[in-house]
Amino acid sequence: MGDGNDVTIYTKEDFLDSTAPFEELYKLIDDPFELNRKLEKMAQLAKATGVNGFKGMFKDYCQKVRMTNNQVFAYNVSNFDKQEIELETGQWQADDGGIRREGPYGSEVIACVHPIMPVKRLVNIDTGIEKLELAYRKGYQWRKMIFDRRQIASASSIVALSDYGVAVTSENAKYLVQYLHDVENLNYEKIPESSSVSRLGWIGEEGFAPYVENLVFDGDIAFKHFFESVGARGSFDQWLRAVKQIRAEGNVPAKILVAASFASVLVGPCNCLPFFVHLWGGTESGKTVGLMLAASVFANPEMGKYIHTFNSTAVAQELSASFVNSLPLILDELQIVKDRKDFDQLIYQLSEGVGRSRGQKTGGLQRTGIWNNCIITTGEQPISSSHSGGGAINRIIEISCEDTKLFKDPAGLVDVIRKNHGHAGKLFVDKLMEPGMMDLARTTQKSLYKELTETEITEKQALAASLILTADALIDNWIFKDGHGLAIKEVAQFLSTHDEVSVNLKAYEWLMEWLAQNSAHFDENQDRIPDTWGKIAYGSASIVRSVFNKACTENGYNPTAFLSWLKRNDKLELTKSGKGYTKAVKINKVACHCVVIKRIEGQVEGFEEMDKTEQMGCTFEDEEKR
Repeated sequence: MGDGNDVTIYTKEDFLDSTAPFEELYKLIDDPFELNRKLEKMAQLAKATGVNGFKGMFKDYCQKVRMTNNQVFAYNVSNFDKQEIELETGQWQADDGGIRREGPYGSEVIACVHPIMPVKRLVNIDTGIEKLELAYRKGYQWRKMIFDRRQIASASSIVALSDYGVAVTSENAKYLVQYLHDVENLNYEKIPESSSVSRLGWIGEEGFAPYVENLVFDGDIAFKHFFESVGARGSFDQWLRAVKQIRAEGNVPAKILVAASFASVLVGPCNCLPFFVHLWGGTESGKTVGLMLAASVFANPEMGKYIHTFNSTAVAQELSASFVNSLPLILDELQIVKDRKDFDQLIYQLSEGVGRSRGQKTGGLQRTGIWNNCIITTGEQPISSSHSGGGAINRIIEISCEDTKLFKDPAGLVDVIRKNHGHAGKLFVDKLMEPGMMDLARTTQKSLYKELTETEITEKQALAASLILTADALIDNWIFKDGHGLAIKEVAQFLSTHDEVSVNLKAYEWLMEWLAQNSAHFDENQDRIPDTWGKIAYGSASIVRSVFNKACTENGYNPTAFLSWLKRNDKLELTKSGKGYTKAVKINKVACHCVVIKRIEGQVEGFEEMDKTEQMGCTFEDEEKR
């Protein structure tokens, strides 16, 4: 036997059947230096007797002694200055000096050097995913942030909390994970649980975000300002007086914008598709003020708060649409989009109401965003073009305000709505949630839709217009009560008919213009033109099939779909069998497949024949007589 730093000689049986070696070491528990020295010697001695793993056995012995002596710290509680809730911390001592516990052999383990604690558990209504709200303090000010569980459950990912001011490094990360896990599980019943949402709009049985009490936003931090911009500020009466004056002036575009903003929350409940309202015209016409007026129904109308510009990627626009969900997506300055080909893609993307499916780094698919709303936009030009597909045109109500000033005092209006906004939207939503009111809205919408579809207006245009007119009728009864609502004919003037939407009819009109512009290429006797595209004879135009295909494609039309339409509408000369779309025609004495358009001397519907004295060129028949 020895004393001091001498190590008592123990046998294998002593190490395995008694506690004497462990008791000798434990006497040095308050002297870490001497403890570690003697631990090394004792471990070597144990190994020499054939006993491995002595250090682990000693660690377990220390734990057993602490439990025997009731030193597990089961009754430790958080003791932070100005903490909002007192939590049991188990083995952790948590006070203004930080969070720590006893480590192996009496050492101290530090989880964090400042106060930090879970204060709320959030369950997302849409996904069921849980998140945790942490409160932490550096200095005198408490701060709160919401984090994904998986982020604070891993030592590698919890380090990202350092971006928000939490003192976590790769050294103490695993201990902070342990502390948060222990404290939450010790206080599961004490930590309050709340429903949360990561978007705006209708949320099933819960109501409408953000108007539901105790509903917490747990979405992307980038959308936090977006979420917080929705709400009431200032005086409802002042906003009401300003908008009533605009309605009394008979300002149809402004009334449509306001009604479209309200109509956005009816899209989903009425089982309709998202639609566009696009206001276009020159500068200083008041387009942006019109957008601000529409935004002020629900939110802060300042640029960058609720209203955004087209200066963003397609993915960002999709995420924004998914976030506002039932509220209107409001975008300014269409001209920022440089490539007009992107317009149609943008229209289809946003008006589908469903985001693009994307993969996750960890495998599987990301959650696909959905939205049911109105998209209100402005620009210095129309959002559709002559080459836009019928589906794209069908989804847009375009309002021209070219060379027109929408508002008499735009600066005065902006001043009012910046200081007073958001009340009307909440009032409208609250009214819709009253018994029978949503049914009234649906009945009104169906009635107006039926009336509109009895005209030449397309079904999708009628659907969008019926929502706007329904919202306008409801706000006239519930909010404005002034009798200055929209008439059907005031909205109908901006709607497209079946002929206007038909891309093939547009293609036919283009083809007639193209033939007139390039008539020299269809004259076999023309020596100045090096290439021949076909010929015009006996009131019909024969176009070499490859030339027809190329011309259609370059001008944004699908040649196969166009040929199918021409055949259905008896505008093609075909073979005797009637099969296919072409006919063999001799061009420069060579037989080739041609698209033969017949009766080209006839007028395109909607055009008037010019007087002889007004004609600037000769007709196809005159060309033949030469």
